[in-house]
Amino acid sequence: MFDRDIWQEIYHSISNNKLRTFLTGFSVGWGIFILVLLLASVNGMQNGFTRQFSDDATNSIFMRTGTTSMAYGGFEAGRRIQLTNDDIDYIKRSFHNDLEYISPRVYQNITARYGSETGSYSVQAVYPDLQIIEKILIADGRFVNTNDLLNASKVAVIGRKVAQDLFKSEDPIGKFVEFNGLPFRVIGTFTDDGDDNAERNIYAPTSTFQRMYGQTDHIDQISLTYNPTYDLTKALEFSERLESVFKRKFKVAPQDQAGIRVFNYAEVFEDISNFTGGLDIAVIIVGLLILLSGIVGIGNIMVFIIKERTKEIGVRKALGAEPWSIIKLVLFESVFITAFSGFIGLAIATGLLAIVGPNIKTDAFADPSVSMSIVVTATIILVVAGVLAGLIPAMKAAKVKPIVALSDK
Repeated sequence: MFDRDIWQEIYHSISNNKLRTFLTGFSVGWGIFILVLLLASVNGMQNGFTRQFSDDATNSIFMRTGTTSMAYGGFEAGRRIQLTNDDIDYIKRSFHNDLEYISPRVYQNITARYGSETGSYSVQAVYPDLQIIEKILIADGRFVNTNDLLNASKVAVIGRKVAQDLFKSEDPIGKFVEFNGLPFRVIGTFTDDGDDNAERNIYAPTSTFQRMYGQTDHIDQISLTYNPTYDLTKALEFSERLESVFKRKFKVAPQDQAGIRVFNYAEVFEDISNFTGGLDIAVIIVGLLILLSGIVGIGNIMVFIIKERTKEIGVRKALGAEPWSIIKLVLFESVFITAFSGFIGLAIATGLLAIVGPNIKTDAFADPSVSMSIVVTATIILVVAGVLAGLIPAMKAAKVKPIVALSDK
């Protein structure tokens, strides 16, 4: 492998065929460069998709209701479906083995005032479980708890943007802020790294807002998480079963998505997985085809080099050179060109990703990169490709008879 004479001969051969060697090496390096960038792009898309849903638990399910779009069960279309607190209890009783956390949501737009500062915000009246379902990050203070819910306490957890708007640099914890003229005590503040708009929300106990607005038990949405041990099949089966049960309960047509809609994050992750999996396959095929063109080029240049060195090979064989020494010379040259060119393409691609990748962050694309396993695999492919590209020309050269080689013009 480290025979000085062999490497001198490889250097001599390459230096005598600079243009062909460069063009062939460029095609290999370009193939690896494109392959790495394409794989990194797919990974960036996966990261972007995942980031969009990172604010919620990945095993989340959301149930929304609306107005029925078709007649069913003796009822006309256009009927409003209304969820209540009893539906929360019904889910807890009927699906206790499937359920992890659950919270209703009651939405209310309010005008908030503190001192001379005012602003319009959206309040979500919820249960304590929502902190886990939504992955709410408490920056200071605490979230709504069970006592707040039981006592219908006038307390609120405000987003960072709300705190900045109303309190400026003042600490809001323990202060009273008016919601539509009624005083609420701020018990906590929260942040949301992925969505500044979410930091303009306010959370309060469900019971408080239900009593404030007509002594009602109405809720607008149910958010829950299912058993975290469930795989994709079980997760989708549970959400389908949940939707089916509630559509029967409210006499809503099975195909009516306007009346009752159950959205399972598992559906999104399944779609993302299928989409990115298909992209991975397509990218690998494209990259390998590009790499194949370089390998063919390597094979061709080996054929030309052997043709030019036919007499030299004849002399070697006449002097007693073994076939393996001829094969080894050609294979080493092929592997060297392939590996060196590929490493350059690999180094440029990974360097470019290291510099540019961390600065690319959009809603659908973030942190493009390639794993070490991809780099190792690409390296192995390069070595194998170099061997395959030079194998046929090498074997052909080893079979040349000395008398034929020496008479070649």
